[in-house]
Amino acid sequence: MWARDVAVSAPGKVILHGEHAVVLGKVALAVALDLRTFLRLRPGAEGRLSVSLPGVGVRRSWDTPGLRALRGRIAGKGRGEQPLPRRKQLDALREFAGIAAGASAPESLATLAFLYMCLAISAKYGDVPSVDILVWSELPTGAGLGSSAAYAVCLAAALLMVCGAISCPLQEGESTARWTEEELTLINSWAFRGEQVIHGNPSGVDNAVGTWGGALRYQAGKITPLKRVPTLRILLTNTKVPRSTKVLVAGVKEKILKFPAIMNPVLDSIDAISQECQSVLEAMPANPSPEHYPVLEEFFDINQHHLNVLGVGHPSLDRLCQVTASHSLHSKLTGAGGGGCGITLLPPDTSPLAVEAAKQDLCACGFECWETKIGAPGVTLHSCSSLSAHVLHALAQS
Repeated sequence: MWARDVAVSAPGKVILHGEHAVVLGKVALAVALDLRTFLRLRPGAEGRLSVSLPGVGVRRSWDTPGLRALRGRIAGKGRGEQPLPRRKQLDALREFAGIAAGASAPESLATLAFLYMCLAISAKYGDVPSVDILVWSELPTGAGLGSSAAYAVCLAAALLMVCGAISCPLQEGESTARWTEEELTLINSWAFRGEQVIHGNPSGVDNAVGTWGGALRYQAGKITPLKRVPTLRILLTNTKVPRSTKVLVAGVKEKILKFPAIMNPVLDSIDAISQECQSVLEAMPANPSPEHYPVLEEFFDINQHHLNVLGVGHPSLDRLCQVTASHSLHSKLTGAGGGGCGITLLPPDTSPLAVEAAKQDLCACGFECWETKIGAPGVTLHSCSSLSAHVLHALAQS
């Protein structure tokens, strides 16, 4: 029986370069964002498994004998690879949890992923645990920042640990700890299963960033961690303009088919930016000084123009770039475009007053803004007492 109070956290992600071009086989760079999802794990009442996700309004509790009876219907054969989430299995879980067929609201998908991962992991490695799980996130949902993957990574780490498939590496008196490379690989593979429940056919990039942190290169299905990644300060801005990734991707493909001689060189240039940026990042020290930033800023400026040429810009993103440029800062969209989020580099010599002024001007546009970092660590185990005051407060309020 699980007998410790611990917490797990995993970062969100942003695409640094390579949006849209990656769909056509070019290189993309994804980096861990130091806005995190936190999972608090506590011993529960014997025979009960509880999960609380206040961010999406979920508070559920089940008796473990009932879950044990259900898991035979969704579990694999106990050997080989992790079982793929199959439609029949997910239908059985929906029926059990009272989730309507086709329901795609965050609370429905989060509950479905929790049940699938809990039962599949416990079937393979141990018994259904009697624990209380509480998940809270600094990441907004539906903004393309990897919030579902951070959730799946936290769940995978916690459930694998409770079931004894991976160790609990946090020693008495330590504030944080991380798992071995072999254990991280197992966490990532189960987090990918959770992402499949939520998204159907994910690339695997988001959960890999959430597991390993830092930065990853992604090309044609192959994920490669960058050798060395500096921590860079950024502003992350959510324009709050909704968009359809599917529609934007289709629009880019249509433009390429219509003007191949014009658009293919643009894609090649975006690919070159990603590769050049990788080389620059891997050559930079862990805490870069101001002189390392101009080339990164130029990459941002050039790529933002390219993304506008592809047709995935938006007046809200133009406004974001204009506002930050008025403070001598450089920005680009991140993700699908057409609204959504943008990132702004903050060189180390940027004064706190300049950052605050930029944030105020962005918020005056109706945007939401965070000062954060990229290149953050991946999934981490924490002692609950070591968590920051605002995280402890959020968890206490939940």
